[in-house]
Amino acid sequence: MTLTRVSHSDLVEKSATDVRSAIRHGAYDGHTAGLAAGKLQCNLAILPERFALDFLRFCQRNPKPCPLVGVSDSGNPMLPTLGHDIDIRTDVSKYRVFRDGQFCDEVTDISALWADDFVTVALGCSFTFENALLRDGIPVRHIESGRNVPMYRSNIALEPAGPFSGQMVVTMRPIPEAQVEQAKEISGRFPQAHGAPIAVGTPDQIGIRDLAAPEWGDAVEIKTGEVPVYWACGVTPQNVLLEAALPICITHAPGHMLIADVAEDAETPILKKITESNKETDT
Repeated sequence: MTLTRVSHSDLVEKSATDVRSAIRHGAYDGHTAGLAAGKLQCNLAILPERFALDFLRFCQRNPKPCPLVGVSDSGNPMLPTLGHDIDIRTDVSKYRVFRDGQFCDEVTDISALWADDFVTVALGCSFTFENALLRDGIPVRHIESGRNVPMYRSNIALEPAGPFSGQMVVTMRPIPEAQVEQAKEISGRFPQAHGAPIAVGTPDQIGIRDLAAPEWGDAVEIKTGEVPVYWACGVTPQNVLLEAALPICITHAPGHMLIADVAEDAETPILKKITESNKETDT
């Protein structure tokens, strides 16, 4: 049964469960920026099990664009470590399907495509720290204007693993110059959501030709007194998966994230293990 269609503004004050329900029942297929404030939002990569270990190695070697927050069991579409009753086949507002390195479809439900060997890898998303920026009075232009965040290809090389390699994708947010250091400090508290920026200032330093022409998302105005600030982006693994030319893989559509039930600053089981491992190494 399809619910009555709802808008982004209808969902702004709703819980993560309510937003996912609207998505699952076909009532909403828009972007998730600014929704379910305080909850972790996730990028997704769904791929056959035989490629999953190399992809997880790739994420471990490139934690800024690929902060690992969840991994499913093979063939299981549920993600219990990230929330109650999350069905990865239906609970994302828009998916992209790739076959043999070619984009072939954008859909709102992948139930018919699901296979018994699929593994879902969930990665943190910068939408998470945007809520923290807003709480501290730092403007987030694409949310103010009801748009999707602008995303760009950069020339920053990534550490390869197996068939996976490429360059980092970044997001850009115009930040008042006087608040750039504050924005760095706030976003740095969220390593599971890309952490602190990777660059500030002119776009050509990281290989971006034109800020008015993002490869994904929507261009936003940079006002007088603001500077462009760049963060690693979870669309990065989409490019990497595309280059690897897997027989099939499925991702979220840019800006259309999985909204988890866990708090945006919570230590997920994966992050907790990484933290504990780091402590053991330090001692």
